[in-house]
Amino acid sequence: MMTLEETELELNRLVDSLPQEIFFELNGGVLLKEEVKLSKNRVADDLYVLGEYHRDHILGRYIVIYYGSMLKVYPNINHEHFVDKLDEVLKHELTHHLESRANERDLEIEDERTLKNYYERHAQRDDI
Repeated sequence: MMTLEETELELNRLVDSLPQEIFFELNGGVLLKEEVKLSKNRVADDLYVLGEYHRDHILGRYIVIYYGSMLKVYPNINHEHFVDKLDEVLKHELTHHLESRANERDLEIEDERTLKNYYERHAQRDDI
């Protein structure tokens, strides 16, 4: 399990490895929070928010990665795989940023489909 400090170093390394053009207008940058965040759309306490893209009139555009949620979802993962998952979450949220700038919604639509599948899985469990 990676510590918060190790995760922050890896996240900074991942951010630095990407072309800086991707971060245009992401004035709040990429933040790592220690907290566990459950989705407001959950049916049970089993849907965690790993990352979020924010657009705020006052704070601007920024990404938050939730270290605590990552630990909940990937509790026994080794260092290398944890960094891979961290990279996936970062790139997912950066895709939201890029699509927002381009007035596209493809990833939002995909996220909605994923949530629909989550609801269907829960409905099937309830039917058993």
